[in-house]
Amino acid sequence: MIREGNAGRSGPCCTSVQVNRAGVSNVFRKLLLFSVLITVLMSGGTLGYVLIEGWSWFDGLYMTLITLATIGYGETHALSDAGRLFTMVLILFGSGLLVYAITLLTVMVVEGEIANALKGVRMRSAIAKLNGHTVICGYGSTGKHVVDEFGRLGREMVVIERDTHLVNALRARGLLCVEGDATQESTLEKAGILHASGLVACLHNDADNLFVSLSARGLNPNLRIVAKALEESSHRKLRAVGADAVVMPNYIGGLRLVAEMLRPGATTLLDLMLHRHDQNILAEELAISDQSAVLGNPLSTLGIHDWRGVSLVAVQSDNGQYLFNPPDDYCLQRGDVLVLMGESTRVTAFADSLR
Repeated sequence: MIREGNAGRSGPCCTSVQVNRAGVSNVFRKLLLFSVLITVLMSGGTLGYVLIEGWSWFDGLYMTLITLATIGYGETHALSDAGRLFTMVLILFGSGLLVYAITLLTVMVVEGEIANALKGVRMRSAIAKLNGHTVICGYGSTGKHVVDEFGRLGREMVVIERDTHLVNALRARGLLCVEGDATQESTLEKAGILHASGLVACLHNDADNLFVSLSARGLNPNLRIVAKALEESSHRKLRAVGADAVVMPNYIGGLRLVAEMLRPGATTLLDLMLHRHDQNILAEELAISDQSAVLGNPLSTLGIHDWRGVSLVAVQSDNGQYLFNPPDDYCLQRGDVLVLMGESTRVTAFADSLR
């Protein structure tokens, strides 16, 4: 069973974020240590031969390299007693440090630390290139279905989740995922909230969803925010802090039970339009913007009656009111949304012809 999305603050989320950041920092710290050890060994050995024997820098570097590598080519030049003593010290201590440095690098490669760090860099780069995507907070019993549906529709998204196992599973599917606390502004920024068009808050408690909505609205005033709520009292609070829509799974589940009992036919039709992936029926909406070519034109000019299998169910005006079965002489205004229904391929083709 997949646990409820836990990208929020409750539980050991702060520890998870710190571990994630520490893991990336550890990789670069170890690589820096490896580089410093090699540099110190080679520089120290070269300088020793230059000062003790008076050799050139190149000869000193060559002697240091063959000594540490235990190749045994022989001395570059005849060594004095002081030079031999220095060589013995370099072999004893330098070889040990070299073996430690190489072992450190080998462990990082075998355990995948370097590969994971590079994946993290590529992930951040991919997220930085996104624009108009949706940020989904929490991959749990609710968030899983949100992510699956966005994937089926081919919509760009970034998932925020603090459970390392779930994060790895999402990344294995090729999905962009940020490991961390979604209630932290820094985590939202890593998910590209400043360039996103929407956010879905589906964490496991209302307090976290409220905090995410508040933080996201402050970072991006133009964001569309849809939040999940379990308690009725949370509905008003979520709307107050900036959520554009609040979904209550328990309330919707109750209504669905009644609908299945009293109106099974209508319920099945809605399922075909919204949820059934194996059916060829689609409900779609098309917003009329300032740049729309059909702005100010009557519906009759759209030629929708010539599109077999496509129906215009309603027009939603800018103030949220619906006009069902609108007349042909209705003129489209800025902010109107056309609600279409019909065969998926035909509906998509008609919507594309108006964009």
